Amino acid sequence: MLALEKILLPVDFSDRCLGAARYAQLLAARYGSEILILHAVEPIRYEFSALEFGGAVLTDLAANRKAQARERLETFLAHELEGVRVRRLLAEGEAAQTIVETARTEQVSLITMPTHGYGRFRRFILGSVTAKVLHDAQCPVWTGIHLEQAPVPEAIRLRTILCAVDLGPQSAEPLRWAAALARDFEAGLLVAHACPRVELRPGECGDRNLNAELAATARQRLKSLLDETGAEAELVIEFGDAPKVVCSVAASRQADLMVIGRGSAAGIYGRLRTNAYAIIRESPCPVVSV
Repeated sequence: MLALEKILLPVDFSDRCLGAARYAQLLAARYGSEILILHAVEPIRYEFSALEFGGAVLTDLAANRKAQARERLETFLAHELEGVRVRRLLAEGEAAQTIVETARTEQVSLITMPTHGYGRFRRFILGSVTAKVLHDAQCPVWTGIHLEQAPVPEAIRLRTILCAVDLGPQSAEPLRWAAALARDFEAGLLVAHACPRVELRPGECGDRNLNAELAATARQRLKSLLDETGAEAELVIEFGDAPKVVCSVAASRQADLMVIGRGSAAGIYGRLRTNAYAIIRESPCPVVSV
């Protein structure tokens, strides 16, 4: 079973926090987790304050903003998170840095947050706060455009979990995480890998089918990875660009969640990690970056 003792839920008091809260509630109810609701009060920018205010007025403004935020925080999502343990935290500082630092000091097991705010093209944009958290946080981050749509609790299910792996040296970690979650929720587990397609001219390599050889090698390595982690899963290997392949598999198999690794790796098996942001932006379901 996964150990999710604490789940960090950063909030800015917008409606888009509700979707993340409902996924956090789902997990907290299953694992007995404590949900830490965090709001970061951004400091007043020096350029603005120096031009418009004196020192005393500026101090009063900052104090009023903090007091208002504390008042909102006390009741925010109270109804939606009934039945689970909740602790509310107010901090001063830049949002992404505050989230990462709180996750570290509180030793949280997971951060849940939406990808971006508003706008016509929000599906294709990864918000700067989320990008920084994904880059710097040491714990898994549960995010995605769908966390902004506030699904009703009855519609949230974890029936099919897709783990996308690049077969790099860190592939075992997200697979273990996905396999544990699948066992805990009695969900089906798929493991997907995107192979690079080799384009050859007729007769260039004789009778060899290099693409078939690549696929066979990938399948063998995936089976070894399953043996290493003790996971039981259906393997899916397709050729093409990693974000398009894994997101297409997620859509066609109606995955409720995708689990990926994040970081950097070299070579053809590092493609997934270098495309982690693209996968998060384009995924048809929420994504956990481990």
